[in-house]
Amino acid sequence: MKENINIAVLIDGDNIPSANVKEMMEEIAKYGNPTLKRIYGDWTKPGLNKWKNLLLENAITPIQQYAYTTGKNATDSAMIIDAMDILYSDKVDGFCLVSSDSDFTKLATRLREAGMLVIGIGEKKTPNPFIIACDKFIYIEILRKQSEDKADPKESNKSSFDKITNKEINVIVSSINDLSDEEGWAFLGDVGSLIQKKRPNFDSRNYGFEKLTPLIKSIGNFEIEQRENSKSKHKLIFVKNKEKRNSKSRN
Repeated sequence: MKENINIAVLIDGDNIPSANVKEMMEEIAKYGNPTLKRIYGDWTKPGLNKWKNLLLENAITPIQQYAYTTGKNATDSAMIIDAMDILYSDKVDGFCLVSSDSDFTKLATRLREAGMLVIGIGEKKTPNPFIIACDKFIYIEILRKQSEDKADPKESNKSSFDKITNKEINVIVSSINDLSDEEGWAFLGDVGSLIQKKRPNFDSRNYGFEKLTPLIKSIGNFEIEQRENSKSKHKLIFVKNKEKRNSKSRN
């Protein structure tokens, strides 16, 4: 991924809770510089009042969009039109679309076709077509859980995370196979990147682990090896699938 990329952050104010906007902005900053931040909605509606102070605190520009017709989402249309204008301005390298609405699936696809990095942020109820249209998709619930754990680490509860299933384990196994050398070893960094391409919503944090390495260690189906790095003091981590007879069965 290109360093110091500029990202346009477009938020669907009608479809996203305001409570974790600070955590969302901190997460976006990991991927690039959010140079443009806009939120769309009908600001004459009382339901959006809770956003107002948060917009000032996070330097997010509100875009007014009246609901011209009952039952039609004018906010979606305004956000999509703006996204295309921004795309053709050549001022950004990527977009972060913050919504749980599948109506943005085509937009995400079009932006990626234009060579843009597309990050999605939404709730776990987000339809799968929108998730897989993004390069990476992050669940708000995970950002909320991280924030709660930082506030009170003693209250952290592993049972509140998803349990990894055979479906996710098979993605890891196949990704290692796709990248492995003749002895079956693959560089974990490359494995993580390939998993992300196959499953944009795959995130170690969904399963209670900050990084991919401890998640893989917890499964027990893989061998892990650290190797010296001639370019850095940090060791390189390689991973290998264990023989099938040693695999642990999981539901």
